[in-house]
Amino acid sequence: MAVQISKKRKFDTDGIFKAELNEFLTRELAEDGYSGVEVRVTPTRTEIIILATRTQNELTAVFQKRFGFPEGSVELYAEKQGVLGIKVKIMLPWDPPGKTGPKKPLPDHVSIVEPKDEILPTTPISEQKGGKPEPPAVPQPVPTA
Repeated sequence: MAVQISKKRKFDTDGIFKAELNEFLTRELAEDGYSGVEVRVTPTRTEIIILATRTQNELTAVFQKRFGFPEGSVELYAEKQGVLGIKVKIMLPWDPPGKTGPKKPLPDHVSIVEPKDEILPTTPISEQKGGKPEPPAVPQPVPTA
């Protein structure tokens, strides 16, 4: 049976868990190139994706002990560096009435655009941004005696 908690308390506990997890991993994996963590919660499981350049084999046991996960529920996967950051969306098929999918067909092609060449400055440039522009100097009237 699931425990009923308010939405505020749920957001608080989720935020505290992620902050605690990030702080723990920052300490434990500092020399292993730790760069962040992503938490995905689904109804059946919670996925914790650790972004690091190297992995540790004893990390699963440390996770189970520190955060109280059941035995055998933590798995360690090594993802290739190129896989990180790629998002794939699976779309419904085209449906002209628009009941079970989009009314208009979606394109199936992916276009990769090369970056534009950056124009490097030949001389140093100084720009002043922000602040109020100074008003032009107004001559002061000379008092006559």
